[in-house]
Amino acid sequence: MMQTLLLLALLAAPASTMAADDQGRDWQPGDHHVHSEWSVDWDRSTNPPTPIRGGDSSHTRTHNARRARHYGLRWMVHTDHGGPGHSVVTRDHAYPALLQARQDVPEVIQFNGMEFDVPAGEHASLIIAPGPHEGEQLVRIERDYSRGEPLQDGSRDTHQHMLDALAHLRGLQPLPLMLINHPSRTATGVGQWGAVEPSELRAWHAAAPQVLVGMEGAPGHQATRTERGLYRNVAAPTFGGFDQMTTQVGGVWDQMLADGTRFWITASSDSHVNQRDGGSDFDPGEYSRTYVWARPEADDILGGVRAGRMFAVTGDLIDALELTVQAADGSGGVGRMGDGVALATGTPMRVQLRVRRPERANAIGQHPALQQLQLIVGSGSGQAPQMQTRVFTATEWKQDGAWYQVTWTLPAPAGGGFVRARGSSTDEATPLADVQGEDPWQDLWFHSNPVFIGR
Repeated sequence: MMQTLLLLALLAAPASTMAADDQGRDWQPGDHHVHSEWSVDWDRSTNPPTPIRGGDSSHTRTHNARRARHYGLRWMVHTDHGGPGHSVVTRDHAYPALLQARQDVPEVIQFNGMEFDVPAGEHASLIIAPGPHEGEQLVRIERDYSRGEPLQDGSRDTHQHMLDALAHLRGLQPLPLMLINHPSRTATGVGQWGAVEPSELRAWHAAAPQVLVGMEGAPGHQATRTERGLYRNVAAPTFGGFDQMTTQVGGVWDQMLADGTRFWITASSDSHVNQRDGGSDFDPGEYSRTYVWARPEADDILGGVRAGRMFAVTGDLIDALELTVQAADGSGGVGRMGDGVALATGTPMRVQLRVRRPERANAIGQHPALQQLQLIVGSGSGQAPQMQTRVFTATEWKQDGAWYQVTWTLPAPAGGGFVRARGSSTDEATPLADVQGEDPWQDLWFHSNPVFIGR
């Protein structure tokens, strides 16, 4: 079964998602989860409730785009959340504000979107492909499928309603994207899930695999020293600023990857109110970034996200990443992030990771140093994939200017598998649980998306 799933995943992908047609592509930093004044509050003394502008954020969409530009982002998604009848706010106010922001800040590619209230779940970033129907598409999705839209609370909170929403989304052209936000924020412990369960992630992805393509590996709200990421349950915190589903080797994400599931991770700001103004957030691009290998064009950026050509990073630890897998003798193809390579069981395979440290200082004027790089190999389907991790430090990597390179040669796993990478400014072998009062700038990580290995 494992071999069949991996073979299907490889056949469904382009032969090489990063090497083919790469002319003009580069790493495009962005943020897919940003709130504005149109994340309204509600006066519930009226019927229907009356939206209160600026209830959850005082920032305009133009302001957010300017902050994204200031921190060097090339793209962003405006994702205000909903509520009873909010589709009218989206139609009459939020979408016109997006059109204005595009005029005001043309240097940043800006996508229409929202923080979708997931039926039978919590939240997701919904990203609409630009085009003449982008406004009406979002309004209809929110009006007909958002859990928060009806006046009767809970009337849409069913698994079937989410499947209906995904069926609608996969019928749109061009295809939108959806990424599950802060998946373990409602967990009650490590491996004890809340509003988002692993089985739901699998079912939602299976229902629309080219639409619901991943989740926030690193949630926003990283500036909150008391509850990093606003993961308020001390028994279920973030780990190095990343969600437990991502950081646990052999955990939820690795289980999905070992089954051949093409499911990706990102990082976002979830920016509402900046910490400078008394809030719990960083500006878009100030701390968290998702880098997508793409041309600076909206369609190619969405294509890069859909294909998994991206990595997540905090604190500007790195700004470029190349992860490749191929036969050690150089024969055959080369697998890259989001892609796969066919290798027979036991074939010596060479895994190579190259990362680049930025020339510029980060938002607090620091040049964080890499303390370690890690390569992680997984194989075997089911609840307990077999995992191998190798940690590299400065005595083991090669450095060429701003580039750092490590290589690991090992046998290709039986039945196929995957490789992913991560690295840190700390010497923690695995990210430790985040605790109250810690400085997020001293606990920086990056995580790649996977390369699949098949026969």
